[in-house]
Amino acid sequence: MQQGPGADEVLAAITAEPATTLVAADFDGTLSPIVDDPERAFADPAAVDALARLGRVVGTVAVITGRPVRTAVRLGGFAGRDGLGSMVVLGQYGVERWDADGDRYDVPPDPPELAAVAEAVPALLAAHDAEGARVEDKGRAIGIHTRELPDAAAAFERLRGPVTALAEQHGLHLEPGKQVLEIRLPGMDKGHAIEALVAERGARQVVFAGDDLGDLPAFAAVRGLAARGVRGLLVCSGSTEERALSDQADVVVDGPAGVADWLAALADRLGA
Repeated sequence: MQQGPGADEVLAAITAEPATTLVAADFDGTLSPIVDDPERAFADPAAVDALARLGRVVGTVAVITGRPVRTAVRLGGFAGRDGLGSMVVLGQYGVERWDADGDRYDVPPDPPELAAVAEAVPALLAAHDAEGARVEDKGRAIGIHTRELPDAAAAFERLRGPVTALAEQHGLHLEPGKQVLEIRLPGMDKGHAIEALVAERGARQVVFAGDDLGDLPAFAAVRGLAARGVRGLLVCSGSTEERALSDQADVVVDGPAGVADWLAALADRLGA
């Protein structure tokens, strides 16, 4: 683990006022390992245990993910979990929401623009020698995974331009990630989502853990919240595939297992 000097000051504030603290995390690559089949990317039980402990003492525990919210809740095993009774899960970068209190889902209808994109994707993959790419229908987004192709990195770069053009043709946005190109509606990202949640809950300290390019807006938002007097602590779930977040993080840990250990240590510190 690597921890910058600014982390101690924020941790002291969290320890002093846990009830005004928001602890939020991305899902894939942060709470769950990156695996070939996204439907098998279950959250690390140790990470969920740590979140449940934190949920008993901090103001809010949240997950902010590009996944559909129902998928994240299922793969996380969050529903009905002791300690997570006030948890919030924001799916599709904040468009969808689940509140553990009352087991309430808010899921808007799927955008029609994505149907036309879905029809065009198979021909695009065939034209760029990537027929074996896994296509994931996320309802409000389409993910094209190159991880299982013979040369995943080369296929990712080969597809990036054409997929961007396809997204823009339909007024959509491309979100690149770890060997995945995700097409979704513009106008919402994890930065907007975390800012809204901080305002809703009146948080004075915020922790956000992420691992991927889609988490950069959340990192920027947490830094920007300092101007409003909200202290922020950024945790990077480090990997060999993506280093964009490492230089911006206050704490760098070794993948989801490292995130779980760090969250457990925070729970220990707070006496949870």
